[in-house]
Amino acid sequence: MSEQDKTEIPDGTALRRGWTTGACATAATKSAVTQMLSGHFEDPVTITLPGGQSPAFALAHEAYSEDWVEAGIIKDAGDDPDVTHGALIISRVRRGAPGSGIIFYAGDGVGTVTKPGLPLPVGEPAINPVPRKMMVQAVETLCACFDTQADIEITIGVPHGEDIAQKTWNPRLGILGGISILGTTGIVIPYSCSAWIHSIHRGVDVARAMGLTHVVGSTGDISEKAARAGLDLSEEAYLDMGDFAGGLLKYLRKHPVRRITIAGGFAKMCKLAQGALDLHSARSTVDLNDLADIIAHLGGSADLVAKTRAANTANHALSISQVCKLRLADAIAARARATALSVLAPTDISVVILVTNRAGDVIGTAGA
Repeated sequence: MSEQDKTEIPDGTALRRGWTTGACATAATKSAVTQMLSGHFEDPVTITLPGGQSPAFALAHEAYSEDWVEAGIIKDAGDDPDVTHGALIISRVRRGAPGSGIIFYAGDGVGTVTKPGLPLPVGEPAINPVPRKMMVQAVETLCACFDTQADIEITIGVPHGEDIAQKTWNPRLGILGGISILGTTGIVIPYSCSAWIHSIHRGVDVARAMGLTHVVGSTGDISEKAARAGLDLSEEAYLDMGDFAGGLLKYLRKHPVRRITIAGGFAKMCKLAQGALDLHSARSTVDLNDLADIIAHLGGSADLVAKTRAANTANHALSISQVCKLRLADAIAARARATALSVLAPTDISVVILVTNRAGDVIGTAGA
């Protein structure tokens, strides 16, 4: 493995990159079509990624009959915590009707689009545009080499894919029956969380396509439940933002809705209030000195300010402020709202911030 195949995290540890489901589906398809045209599977099978890289994949599954050929690749996500890591991506190919071209189908474990707003029409298998393009290019190149028309039916399946999909955004996005075949580069970069941000964007697309004007971004289940308790919105309005406030806000700036509610725990909202757009503990921290300054601004005593500066955590600082009945959470909400509005500028999107505690109670708000 070359150095280009590795990514470093802040502690200097080298992490191994992996391959997307789209890259695996392309490799499986190429090998299956090779067998259909030549009588032999390509194993290992080499494909060309959009960036020009040429990785090779070992086959994990081979099968064929008079009518079809199957090849399968086990997805290796490298050191990324990807729920599809280890999944078997199977491509079954068969000849289509003359002049039909290349047609894609969803096999077992691959979802079908049921809601508008995604980059695929309703009713289509959830095989995204870039993986489709990669497979089309591979198949057309092979067919040209064998001087035959590229009239091929491609069915992508993933055993247990429907169970895996329950750990993804697919059910909320209206992709039913399994996972999506994804990837814009073919490469999984560890901890880039690009799939999560991609899902946030698709969630916004679905909400807009359904005519929703108010969406909710939450940092987790507790804050989402708190938001739901006070709002009467459809399921599609709720976006699992996680730590990626910037990913949501920047996308909304280009694809606006009328109103956004952001709900999150106190520590996460402190980070947003202090200007951080990635709220993960490994990538941003709460500035306790800043919290102490807010306490002073709210009228806290010198002793209380000192205790805040010496607090162990943001939630420790919150508990200190609550003893003296200072509205620290409201102040944090106001500052978090200011950060969100600055990112959303120049749009006129209305922003509401809800700050929750660990019990799921709303303890601070800003915005009407």
